[in-house]
Amino acid sequence: MPLIERIVKFSLTHRFQTHVIFWLIVAMLFMNRYDIEEYKQLDSIIYRQIYYISVTMLASYFLAYLIISKLMRSKNYLEVILYFVVGSYVISACSRIVVIYLLEPLIRTQPFGQESLGEILTDLPKLLTHYFALSFSAAWVFAFVKLIRDQYVTQQRSLTLEKEKAETELKALRNQLNPHFLFNTLNNIYSLSLMNSPVTSGSIAGLSEILDYVLYRCNTSYVPLSGEIKLIENYLILEKLRYDDRLRISFDHDTEKEIGIAPLILLSLVENAFKHGASVDAGSPFIAIDLRLKHNRLTFKVINSFVGEEETAGNGIGLSNVTRQLELIYPSRYNLDIKRIINIYEVELEIDLEEV
Repeated sequence: MPLIERIVKFSLTHRFQTHVIFWLIVAMLFMNRYDIEEYKQLDSIIYRQIYYISVTMLASYFLAYLIISKLMRSKNYLEVILYFVVGSYVISACSRIVVIYLLEPLIRTQPFGQESLGEILTDLPKLLTHYFALSFSAAWVFAFVKLIRDQYVTQQRSLTLEKEKAETELKALRNQLNPHFLFNTLNNIYSLSLMNSPVTSGSIAGLSEILDYVLYRCNTSYVPLSGEIKLIENYLILEKLRYDDRLRISFDHDTEKEIGIAPLILLSLVENAFKHGASVDAGSPFIAIDLRLKHNRLTFKVINSFVGEEETAGNGIGLSNVTRQLELIYPSRYNLDIKRIINIYEVELEIDLEEV
C-alpha cells in the first residue's frame, strides 16, 4: 500500500489522533518565537503555546470546514468572501483581546500599558499584519492538507464506483451470455432426442460437465487458460454429436505456460462460428480454431464457412457481448479483427495477458 494511502487511511480511521499529532507538530515548530527573557520561563511558554494553538485551531477549522466547504458548494463567491472577511476580523480581534487582557497579565511583569477595547477593535493595520498573520499561520497548511486528503478520498471513491460499475456491467454481460449458450446447447440435445439418437445420454453428460464449469468455476474475474481450452473441447464434442461427417472441425492449440484469462470469451467466438456458420451452411461447412500463447500474447483465431448475406454473418449477442467484455477487462490490451471474404468468416482475437 502506498505511503499516502496509508496516511489517508489512518487519518480517516483515527481522526482525533491525527488532529492531535498535527497540533503537537505545530506546537513544537513554534516553541521559541520570542527573545524577551520573561517569555522564556516555563510557565510563560506553556501559557503562550496554549494561546497560540487555541487561536490557530480556531482559524484552521474556520477556514477548512466553513470557508472552503462553502467555497466548494456555493456559487455565490461574494458571500463566501464576506464570510471570510468577517470571520477573520472576529478571530483576529478576539486573539488580540485575549493577549491584552489574559495572556500578558499572566506572563509579563507589571506595570505595562494596555490598549482599550475600542483601540483594539479599530486598529485594523495591527489586526491584519500581526494577529491575522499569527492566527492563520498554520491554518493555510491545515486547510491545504485537508483539501489534498479530501481530493484523494474523492478520487479513490470515484475509482471505486467506476470499478463497481464495470464489475456490475460485466456480471450482467456474463449473465446474458450463459443463458444464450445454454439455450443453444439444450436445443441441440432436444434435436437429438427427437431423433431417438443413442448419443443423447452422452450429450447430457457432456452438458453436465460444461454446466459444472460455467456455473461453478467461472465466478471469478480470471480462470486458468487450460480450463477454457477444456471447455471448448467439451463444447466441440457436444456440437459434433449434432452434425454428421459433413462438418469438419479442427482445434489446434499451443500454450507455453498456464496463465489467467477472463472466462467464456473464447467460447463465445466458437459458439458464434457454429451459430452463423455450420447451422446455416448446407454444403460442406468447416470450422477451424487455432489458439497460441507466446510471451503472454494470446492469439485466438476462428475461421468458419457460411452461406448467405455477408452482413448477417456473425451478428447477434455473441460478438457484441465479447467486444464489450474486452473493453471492460482488457482496455488497450486487445485487438479483435473480423474479416468476411466471399464465404469465409474469420475472427482473430489478440490479448496481452498478465500473470494473475
